[in-house]
Amino acid sequence: MNVVSRAQGIILNPKEEWKKIKDETIPLSQLFTSYVLILAAIPAVARFLGGALIGLGRPYAGLGIGTALVQAIVYYIGSLVTVYIIGLIINALASTFSSVQNRENAMKLAVFSMTPAWIAGILYIIPFLGVLVIFASFYGIYLMYLGLTTPLMETPKEKVAGYLVVIILVSLVVMVVVGMIFGAISTVGGVGGVI
Repeated sequence: MNVVSRAQGIILNPKEEWKKIKDETIPLSQLFTSYVLILAAIPAVARFLGGALIGLGRPYAGLGIGTALVQAIVYYIGSLVTVYIIGLIINALASTFSSVQNRENAMKLAVFSMTPAWIAGILYIIPFLGVLVIFASFYGIYLMYLGLTTPLMETPKEKVAGYLVVIILVSLVVMVVVGMIFGAISTVGGVGGVI
């Protein structure tokens, strides 16, 4: 899978890209090694550079390379865990919304919907611009909606909105819990910080 063309397709022409994605067989290992590991590294590296070189409080007063590196690694691993758990949850909730359980499609839905947020994560290089990643996440929600209507999970049209709302709510809980766990891990040894 070509990461650049897939990311470009899902962001610029999502309806057509979801149709292609639906028909592809992408093993979970390939999905993660050839897409997730690469794109999830963008915000992690940007957080490292922003934290080490620029810092959050005073301009050009970075956190220090060690602290910024630990936080970036923890953030990266947390991102991988989060998207995997969200994919599992999408699959587990499928029957509740008269959808077909399909782990591969659920993972594709979770992963490709994260694309805008991961790419916008480059903004973390300048820490105060990181808040703009939230707007990219809203586009990711729209992508998830389109993925559900493709129908990637074979969700009936009248159940798509409810399924999407529940996925969003559960995803927020997962992100908070994973963030708290990995945030606590990153503070061990006095490195401090939040994912």
